[in-house]
Amino acid sequence: MMAKRGFEILCRLLLMLSLACLSSGDSYLIDCGSASDTKVGGRVFVADNSASKLLSTPNNIIANSSTSVTSSDDSALYKTARIFDGTSKYTFAINQLGRYWIRLYFYPFLHDNYSMSSANFDVSTQNHVLLSKFSVNTTVVKEFSVNLTTSNLVINFVPSTNSFAFLNALEVVLIPDEVLSNVPSTFNPDGKFNSLPWQALETVFRVNMGGPTVSYMNDTLWRTWVPDDKFLMGKSLATNFTNTEAVDYAAGLATKNIAPRTVYGTATMMKSADDPSSNFNVTWEFNVDPGYQYLVRFHFCDIISSALNQLYFNVYLDSWILVENLDLSAETHSVLGGPYYVDFVTAATLNNRIRVSIGPAHSLGVYPNAILNGLEIMKMNDSMGSLSGAAFVIPHSSSKKNVSKILASIIGSVIALVLAGLLFLWCKKRREVECEGHSKTWIPLSSSGATSHSLGTKYSNGTAASLKSNVGYRIPFAAVQEATSNFDESLVIGIGGFGKVYKGILNDGTKVAVKRGNPRSQQGLSEFQTEIEMLSQFRHRHLVSLIGYCDEKNEMILVYEYMENGTLKSHLYGSDYPSMSWKERLDICIGAARGLHYLHTGYAKAVIHRDVKSANILLDENLMAKVADFGLSKTGPEIDQTHVSTAVKGSFGYLDPEYFRRQQLTEKSDVYSFGVVLFEVLCARPVIDPSLPREMVNLAEWAMKWQKRGKLDQIIDSTLVGKVRPDSLRKFGETAEKCLAEYGVDRPSMGDVLWNLEYALQLQVAVLSTDPEENSTNMIELPTQINNFGQVDNTGSAMQFEGTAVDDMSNASMSKVFSQLVKSEGR
Repeated sequence: MMAKRGFEILCRLLLMLSLACLSSGDSYLIDCGSASDTKVGGRVFVADNSASKLLSTPNNIIANSSTSVTSSDDSALYKTARIFDGTSKYTFAINQLGRYWIRLYFYPFLHDNYSMSSANFDVSTQNHVLLSKFSVNTTVVKEFSVNLTTSNLVINFVPSTNSFAFLNALEVVLIPDEVLSNVPSTFNPDGKFNSLPWQALETVFRVNMGGPTVSYMNDTLWRTWVPDDKFLMGKSLATNFTNTEAVDYAAGLATKNIAPRTVYGTATMMKSADDPSSNFNVTWEFNVDPGYQYLVRFHFCDIISSALNQLYFNVYLDSWILVENLDLSAETHSVLGGPYYVDFVTAATLNNRIRVSIGPAHSLGVYPNAILNGLEIMKMNDSMGSLSGAAFVIPHSSSKKNVSKILASIIGSVIALVLAGLLFLWCKKRREVECEGHSKTWIPLSSSGATSHSLGTKYSNGTAASLKSNVGYRIPFAAVQEATSNFDESLVIGIGGFGKVYKGILNDGTKVAVKRGNPRSQQGLSEFQTEIEMLSQFRHRHLVSLIGYCDEKNEMILVYEYMENGTLKSHLYGSDYPSMSWKERLDICIGAARGLHYLHTGYAKAVIHRDVKSANILLDENLMAKVADFGLSKTGPEIDQTHVSTAVKGSFGYLDPEYFRRQQLTEKSDVYSFGVVLFEVLCARPVIDPSLPREMVNLAEWAMKWQKRGKLDQIIDSTLVGKVRPDSLRKFGETAEKCLAEYGVDRPSMGDVLWNLEYALQLQVAVLSTDPEENSTNMIELPTQINNFGQVDNTGSAMQFEGTAVDDMSNASMSKVFSQLVKSEGR
């Protein structure tokens, strides 16, 4: 009995030892189909039978190669394989959460009844499709990286009909945090890509510029880097350079885990000879799957210069300049040989290639040269979590086979258009039902992938774009739960028409504001979509940035940058914030005006906010103002039109009476609402307060009466009495009065408003030597140091929506309009 008990204990110890060998720090190495462990370059791949407890498969089919295997260093891994004739899976326990590499080894050798080159199958994890309808006829290693947030990883192998799947070896390896911790930049428009932690990636290219193949044996993280020769265009324009001794990791921003010395110590550079007038770019071209976004990582190390500040150059991706006048010595703290890298995320590619270029910066008076040491291109999953399957087909020949593909594509497109039309009619009918007071159905974006809007810029006539193009902004529900401690009520920082707003912290430490939609809210899918589409296009320091969104589990959640000081409204009244000075209030008004001015003028057509109010002007830690909440935004009229006809939406007390009467929207409607905000800032009271005497209920009407009497100083915030220069108050009051003109044509543009607010600030902080026509709102030439509001970013796209024409209500008076507005926040 004791002997039996001892044997059981020994078996358990052996099993534990076997699993311990199999997994090191949650990293797994498996030689599929092998009967014994395989050592490759100091690493041990555990025999497949030892890992059998990790594998679930309907039939135990093991293949052994009877032919010569590859001549590579890892050839031992290709001698055997697992064959899956039905749905199979590996399940790995994950104790240390984080990003992992999944490397799949394939070598299609012949075995009995299985010709592995004819295999066709899918490979997926719980959340992502890694390979779809995959087949292979040569030796290949497919490398993916996924961010694991649960206690296990499941890798599924699903054969296609009448086919099978196979695998020679498998790695699941924890990636050091430093490797993908950088927040990539975006371009067109410029910004930051904050959603990388939730993206699955496929390594498409990993290239060593100017040097030979770097095998996994010479990389601390077992990566393989290939030479750049086959990607280089115009080879006569480039030359290679090697100086591995010059690489100084202590001085750079990159470590050996980012890229090995053998990558940073070689470079491809311009073949300039001794011609100081050389002017050309060195370009590489890479074939990619269209319809996906890509993370492109550039590796640089100045191993060619003999002194600092000798090398300046430009970096391009396709036709876009990513970095201008790059000075590597400045990026590495004035030390030569410091490794440096930079990441960029592309928009969804429209063709099947990416071109990367480097070229000289002539304007700095240095010898023309440019270098690139290494490059990595990683595909990012689409909105469905897939990394496989091109989004559309690009035909390259006129063969019958291609003709059939094109025909099938056309038929598919026609069917898609019909379905989209039916969906549009259904949505239209549904909106009509909602307008009649029926209950709403909460629909996640993922169920309406056909929904699209037309995007137009100054450089194009518009192109189809749906929320799928904003996949980079999608955040998993689990990540939002974690950031908000499962929507802890103690973290609620606001409640609006859309729902509650929570303070949160993402797993990378970023503070965020999480707006969670309330299914019973009167605001729903259309505003949610508009907010995402608008903010994913905008980039301006006075507009709140969208970090991401979540539409899983019937949720509608928006995640924004966190604004430390909340809303402008909360600083004016109804909270315990200390009273702001007049200068602080003017600075906030100027910031908000800059944001609105950008919306009105930064695009081919004006973008009208349609819900300008103090609650939608947020303040960061320095009280810098940013305009928020674009759920009601609309694109302005065409060039040959004066307005957009649309149903009235906005907030009571701020609503433009002309828009209310005629249901015709222009950017001057925003100007009116902003005028109300100006008086709100001055008087520090709600715009509608039914508790006050009747003549005081509406702030805009009440303040306008005092302004026209020339006694605006009688109603200003008591904390400002005696602290506002009369000339500054006069200019401010005149500006607000112009904004509240009865008819839009009589109101100033946001540019004019901005000019006058800047001038009011100058009158407050300094006595100007000349003050021409200070009692009017005519344009006044300002000192150059404050004449900067017009410097806006003109990139981006304006959204186009359809408005609904309604009956003219021009006979309604302003008083009658405002007599109906008794709630200050409802829409």
